[in-house]
Amino acid sequence: MSTGDANTPATYGFRPIGVVRSPRTVPQHDHWGQVTSLIELDPAVLEPEAVTGLEEFSHLEVVFHFHLVPESDTVTGAVHPRGRTDLPSLGILAQRLKERPNRLGVSRCELVRVDGLTLHVRALDALEGTPVLDVKPYQRLFQPDPETVREPGWLHEAMSAYYF
Repeated sequence: MSTGDANTPATYGFRPIGVVRSPRTVPQHDHWGQVTSLIELDPAVLEPEAVTGLEEFSHLEVVFHFHLVPESDTVTGAVHPRGRTDLPSLGILAQRLKERPNRLGVSRCELVRVDGLTLHVRALDALEGTPVLDVKPYQRLFQPDPETVREPGWLHEAMSAYYF
């Protein structure tokens, strides 16, 4: 980590804690719901006890790096979601596009089982070889009250096949 000075932003380096093993090797927009994958956690980084208690949770939040997106392809302004000009142009921070400035993804998936440092998951929208930066148990306690969540009306139609 470099802290920089007052005029230079800090930079950070992260060491992956694992890798995704997925049948999907190329980006696809939809149908992630039945994709089963493994998260192979690195024993050089984590001790076996790192997953103790994880099996008590039904879902995970996984932070990963979009390693196949070249830095030159990142978006720092606005684009149409999914390249669809029938949808409004949105700023990169108003969507979940993989071409984000730091190319970080966050996904929720079902935890099927824990087998040592291998996590068997379903509906993780990450490709084969994706570096995993962190894994957390999904906990409703940390989610906003559903009554207060606001989303644009077109979103559900545009994303209706994402997990189905």
